Amino acid sequence: MIQDNIKSARRPNPDSLLTSIADYVCDFTITRDEAYETAHYCLLDTLACALLALAYPACTKLLGPIVPGANLPGGARVPGTSYELDPVQAAFNVGTMVRWLDFNDTWLAAEWGHPSDNLGGILTAADWLSRCRETEGSPSLAMRDVLTGMIKAHEIQGILALENSFNRLGLDHVILVRVATTAVVTQMLGGSREQVINAISNAWIDGAALRTYRHAPNTGSRKSWAAGDATSRGVRLALLALAGEMGYPSALSARIWGFQDVLFEGKPVRLSRSFSSYVMENVLFKISYPAEFHAQTAVEAAMRLHPRVRDRLDEIEKIVIETQEPGIRIIDKTGPLDNPADRDHCIQYMVAIALIFGRLTGKDYEEDVASDPRIDPLRAKMQVRENDTFTRDYYDPEKRYIGNAVQVFFRDGTHSERVAVDFPIGHRRRRAEGIPLLLDKFNRAIGHRLATPQIEVLMGLAAERERLAAVPVTRFMPLWKV
Repeated sequence: MIQDNIKSARRPNPDSLLTSIADYVCDFTITRDEAYETAHYCLLDTLACALLALAYPACTKLLGPIVPGANLPGGARVPGTSYELDPVQAAFNVGTMVRWLDFNDTWLAAEWGHPSDNLGGILTAADWLSRCRETEGSPSLAMRDVLTGMIKAHEIQGILALENSFNRLGLDHVILVRVATTAVVTQMLGGSREQVINAISNAWIDGAALRTYRHAPNTGSRKSWAAGDATSRGVRLALLALAGEMGYPSALSARIWGFQDVLFEGKPVRLSRSFSSYVMENVLFKISYPAEFHAQTAVEAAMRLHPRVRDRLDEIEKIVIETQEPGIRIIDKTGPLDNPADRDHCIQYMVAIALIFGRLTGKDYEEDVASDPRIDPLRAKMQVRENDTFTRDYYDPEKRYIGNAVQVFFRDGTHSERVAVDFPIGHRRRRAEGIPLLLDKFNRAIGHRLATPQIEVLMGLAAERERLAAVPVTRFMPLWKV
């Protein structure tokens, strides 16, 4: 029975989480140079992922206007293409490209996700706004404004992920992309504190997508466009708020009908630390392999073992993979794998490719490689076990390791060394080692898609981050046109 006091029509003050997010995006000033330096490399890496995805027809068939002919000259531009679209559809395009290969940055905690997914909304909103401003005689936003938006979106998504596990309830992490994009874009487009609160209240009321498409037996390509959908929804909600659409102050806490009671088992959505620039500074880059992040170090370990085992594949008795608890929950998978989205979320498949070929690329998830008769027999010999130390270090806020170990045992009683890797090359503790490789990834990505003059300018900007930050958005975006 609904109690009488729940029936009251008196509107409460906004939930504290809504006001905390709004205060952060409207009033907090990012001061740490490390945050902007990391955001610079994050921008390059995220756009590299977007351009690499354009080699895959399964991705490109989803791009462009929502219906044929619905272009918007003077709208938001989609990097690597000639599309000019309304900012909502452009955000879907860019967000889908960024996420397609599972190769952009990652944040791992009670919840996980990919904070650079928000770039779909942030970059396209900034481009559309800047083009509108220039037609009115006002200056374009600078790329530093985009970097600031990235830092804040990373922070909102990542801090909410620290202690709030949506995946344990079957809810997908892209809810946090929608919330973060909504908040940052509403403020970027000129929204007031009240309008930011209204917009993000609607983001929570939207609820959450189910994780059905990320797990066997239903794993599929929606996991590659779900973030594009979420960041584009954030832009839409921002525009609605700016048009004067109302908000819902107790969107999270309302008894019976609020997000927490309906979808979060009545538990509060908590903030375990204040918003600053912690997430951007500690984000994990996927530099070496386009693979679900819980397997990155397993693939690195398998790559080290490849020279030892490549000529003895038929002699293998078993392969032991030690991983963290989330790795077992998400990517420990047996049986037939039906599509690339299935394969890049299977730790056994990724380790098998690395052991057999000494590589792991996006094309290794496609059917022509997956049909190799050596892969499935090797997968069948793998035993995946939780390593308690890996799990503990995974959740330790001072470490945030993503450890894996791989060891191969042969029928003659011999075995390989046990190769353990605590954290991948994209981890903060391996930044100095990783940045040159990240820049190489960027160079290769733009080299496959853009003309030489564009490449030369972009590589110059990549090397001079203060110059890139000062470039107007309206001069940056044409560098990506094909």
